[in-house]
Amino acid sequence: MSRELTIVGGGLAGLTLGIALREADLPVTLIEAGHYPRHRVCGEFISGRGQAILSRLDLDARMDEAGLIRAGHARFFAGPRHSNRLRLPQTAWSISRDVLDQLLARVFQERGGVLKTGTRWTHDFTDEGVVRATGRKLAPGGQRGRWMGLKLHAQNVLLHADLELHFTPAGYVGLSRLSGGRVNVCGLFRARPNRAADVFEQLRGSDGSALRERLCGATWVDGSRCSVGGLNFGTLGTSARECAIGDAIAQIPPLTGNGMSMAIESANLALRPLSDYAAGRVTWIDACSSIRERSRKAFSGRLLWGRLFQKALFQPLFAPLIVQAVCREGSLWQLAFARTR
Repeated sequence: MSRELTIVGGGLAGLTLGIALREADLPVTLIEAGHYPRHRVCGEFISGRGQAILSRLDLDARMDEAGLIRAGHARFFAGPRHSNRLRLPQTAWSISRDVLDQLLARVFQERGGVLKTGTRWTHDFTDEGVVRATGRKLAPGGQRGRWMGLKLHAQNVLLHADLELHFTPAGYVGLSRLSGGRVNVCGLFRARPNRAADVFEQLRGSDGSALRERLCGATWVDGSRCSVGGLNFGTLGTSARECAIGDAIAQIPPLTGNGMSMAIESANLALRPLSDYAAGRVTWIDACSSIRERSRKAFSGRLLWGRLFQKALFQPLFAPLIVQAVCREGSLWQLAFARTR
């Protein structure tokens, strides 16, 4: 008889892992504090190895039915400079998180998983058989990170590419196409303004910017507004007795466009060690150790490159120069894409 597993956190990593465990016919319960559907701060952009994992779980056709958009081109903007319309090295998938998470939750239940929503985990994350998929982690020492993320959906926005990335003095804003004529407007900013009204105003960009021009006629979609603070990027590491996946391990800077894929990949990396534990072939400590080592090998390089790119883009006057270089030399664009995947 298989040992039962409990996943705490019903975001992208937790739901993907739950579905994969049920495909292996393993007993699993997923605990989620919130309810579906709900919006999350997210670029809503899957680019990389995560696509193949979702396809192996027979989820791509279901996502097509739910309104998946395939994105093929991107443009970058910084001050008065902008790149050409660049073809993505790999076609990306764009889908709203409220739609995707609800779909994954439904599939998890259809395949025999036990889902408990509106339930907070009150036990220790180091308990045997418990997988932490609760999202973002705190900075080292328990301190809050310096970054905050904001998201809104908009209508009546005319994009010049499937994905646009606009750099501002305080951060950057990504615009991506969604189904139904909507556009995801998601921003990451270094510091939070003093007044709440100022927070979402940053998503519109400064006067005279290409971002302000894009959103001048936009209408915001009710219920899509959300924010998250205290973000920290690029640090791998968990307790020796804790099994963690997704953003609970580490977050890559969103400008790389690889965060959703890494969450899916993280779930996939945990599948074999957890299956071995459930079958009694390895101890819990060995399973946790294997997951940490697999994650380190898979993600350390990407996290390092992501931190370097983000740091460079926030040096004075550096973002316009990078955009200009991307416009002139395609190899820089290819390098940045490859190193973060």
